Amino acid sequence: MSTSSSPKPEIALDAALAVFRVGLACLMLRHGIPKLLEFDARAAGFPDPLGVGHTTSLVLAIFGEVVCSALLIPGVLVRLTAIPFCITMAVAFVIVHADDPFGDKELAFLYLFGGIVILIGGGGRFSVDHWLIPKLRARFGR
Repeated sequence: MSTSSSPKPEIALDAALAVFRVGLACLMLRHGIPKLLEFDARAAGFPDPLGVGHTTSLVLAIFGEVVCSALLIPGVLVRLTAIPFCITMAVAFVIVHADDPFGDKELAFLYLFGGIVILIGGGGRFSVDHWLIPKLRARFGR
């Protein structure tokens, strides 16, 4: 059996990272976009788990769910973007849904672990980072 027709392991890993990153971000947008579109209606009653105010908590959730997901899709600043994504999901899992049964907070848990995979794996070669970061290093030294 010849292995010449199978992709190189590095390319397969990069492709898997891209598919996972884009899929996770697109799914997360389904949760964040309604928050953005219904901002005024949700702001006053949105949970305030960190004690920063309902509106600020909603803004932070939208940032983690919409802005970070939008950056993850093309792979812009992937590891940096994954941090607030993970923080948002950790707050949802550990604080907002703390007293809920596991089945009710399982989705936040899955998104958190997906974010951790992206944080560790990075964007791979199928990301804007793969093209951008070497250019920034060449321009600014390092």
